[in-house]
Amino acid sequence: MPRSNAGLLDHGYRLWVPLLICLCLAGCSTAGYYSQLAHGHLALMAKREPISQVMSAPETSPALRAKLALSQQARTFASDTLALPDNSSYRVYTDLGRPYVVWNLFATEEFSLEPVTHCFPIAGCVAYRGFYDPNRARGAAALLKLDGKDTYIAGIEAYSTLGWFDDPLLSSMLHWSDDRLSALIFHELAHQRLYVPNDTAFNESFATFVEREGLRQWRVFRGLPAEPDTMVDQRERFTRLVLDLRTHLQRLYEEPLEAPTLRDRKRAAFDRFRREYRALRDREWPNDHRYDRWVEGPLNNASLLPFGLYDQWVPAFAALFERAGRDWHRFYEAVAELGKQPAVDRQSTLEQLTESQ
Repeated sequence: MPRSNAGLLDHGYRLWVPLLICLCLAGCSTAGYYSQLAHGHLALMAKREPISQVMSAPETSPALRAKLALSQQARTFASDTLALPDNSSYRVYTDLGRPYVVWNLFATEEFSLEPVTHCFPIAGCVAYRGFYDPNRARGAAALLKLDGKDTYIAGIEAYSTLGWFDDPLLSSMLHWSDDRLSALIFHELAHQRLYVPNDTAFNESFATFVEREGLRQWRVFRGLPAEPDTMVDQRERFTRLVLDLRTHLQRLYEEPLEAPTLRDRKRAAFDRFRREYRALRDREWPNDHRYDRWVEGPLNNASLLPFGLYDQWVPAFAALFERAGRDWHRFYEAVAELGKQPAVDRQSTLEQLTESQ
């Protein structure tokens, strides 16, 4: 989400790297983009080491050994209790030597909240492009800006190939808290459990629900108290503030107004959002400024995209989990059936599930 450079914000932005597309698109005008994906991914995979070997190596620091041990406990719990895939993903480790594994570029039209999508074999269409070099991401963003688009670049600390490869635990993930690291493992394995092409919001909301419910059960399993209500409330209220802004902008962009007027009202909407955030923070969380950097930074349509993608249908999946008797196998079966529905029918069902919460 991010696990991104904005800390954005208790969400985990992640990238599926469509490595096999290079075989399909050799010689096309975007070959350079796919080439950097292939080379970056292969370089990362070549550096993988079994976590058991890293832990037993005498040069491994006690802090790293303890974090890796915790990750393996969470990895086992994911398969044994959450019914997530039991494979070699997150049982290998890669030291990146940099803070992010990739940089994701999101883009929208100036007066739209719909993402500029990019389509690949197998994965379908997704709402971002990933770059292993931040300068390439900035260059691509600059070209989009020249075309009048809103852009947002997020540094990504987590990585997924949807089970096509043994995904490594990355050094960029290990500065997180134990909870965030465990939740990330649950999230990414959920993508391996189920993935619906061409529906990013469905996939990410599903994985986010598995992450959150999985973390709740993981804490119980470890004999820890529930996540503090204040933390959950803060995350949910901030997310709601952002989603309310999205709703306001969506209605604004549907009005038959001239571009200069839309531009002024768009700017005013972001300014109002900042004022509302500061008032909420000062009233409810006066000593917690975790969201300040993102809120006070450059905001546009593209910077709001991850919220709609990662949170939109979480309440619907929560309702579906309850209907499945909180049984993970039955839940996954129900989600798989939902994923088979035509997109319009699937959205209608998700809306009904959300309203039932």
